Amino acid sequence: MPSPADDQPIPAGAAGEWYWHPDLPIPVSPVFGWPPRPVAAAKWLAGSWLAISSTMIELALAFAIWWLTQPTWDALQTLAPGWILTIWLRNLVLLILVAGSLHVWLWQISAQGDQTKFDPRAMARHRGPFTFKNQVLDNMFWSLVSGVTVWTSIEVGYFWAAANGFAPVLGLADAPFWSALWFLLIPLWASFHFYWIHRFLHWPPLYRLAHGLHHRNITIGPWTGLSMHPIEHLLYFSSVLIHFVVPSDPVHVLFHIYNLALNPAFSHSGFEKLVTKGRARMALGDFFHQLHHRYFECNYGTAEVPWDVVFGSFHNGTSAATHRIRDRKRRLGR
Repeated sequence: MPSPADDQPIPAGAAGEWYWHPDLPIPVSPVFGWPPRPVAAAKWLAGSWLAISSTMIELALAFAIWWLTQPTWDALQTLAPGWILTIWLRNLVLLILVAGSLHVWLWQISAQGDQTKFDPRAMARHRGPFTFKNQVLDNMFWSLVSGVTVWTSIEVGYFWAAANGFAPVLGLADAPFWSALWFLLIPLWASFHFYWIHRFLHWPPLYRLAHGLHHRNITIGPWTGLSMHPIEHLLYFSSVLIHFVVPSDPVHVLFHIYNLALNPAFSHSGFEKLVTKGRARMALGDFFHQLHHRYFECNYGTAEVPWDVVFGSFHNGTSAATHRIRDRKRRLGR
């Protein structure tokens, strides 16, 4: 997870391999550290929950969408084109608004220039393996055509099941302590699930079949985050299936889905922070994952859950880590 944005001036870009990078070595979450560091863990979590962040935006959207556009429970009991189309359209609009606005600000009009930009390179045009020979159009196509369709299918499946009693529903007011705790745990569960799914996607046969499409992108931008093969979309969004087991309010489910569907636009933005008037206003990109797109066989998960540290695939951004990861790739024959 990027460090929380503050209101400090942005230093000049870093020379060398990256135009910009955070202080190195980058940390992993102290939440699961041993021995326990409760103060450090609380500060880490506060970066997502007590500041303007992608997590807070997704939570606000979950409540707003539920109150303003959610079909009634009676309607959800029957799979009907009307409400299914409503959910597909709202998901399409949400992704266009989030990924599209970030792309326009950061890449199209370069409103903050290169401030906090990780990779100095531009996105590919008229070359490379991308659909339409254009990286942005490629990323938009796979995000909108495959991503929104799979995302909507899983969302529709859950709401139909919940309306018909096939998934346990527990209202926010019925269990307020559990409801608040579940909001905190959902991003951690999503991170845990992502690590293991991602490791599976790097199994060579599955990488060639599906995950290689996402890894066309070495320089990444907001539309890259959800640019995946349909098989990868199915595996990625399967994180939501936990709500068929764990009692949840529908707002929990929407928050979980938006965390999966919209957060990649922020984390893949290619910039560490959103900057206006020379000052950081909000954390954006995830250098932890940026390193994965550069070096492939490292940082399979996120900084929230330290599986990469446990299994020796953590890249902390230093030159020593680069040499270690390259040696590991050679040993793996990749």
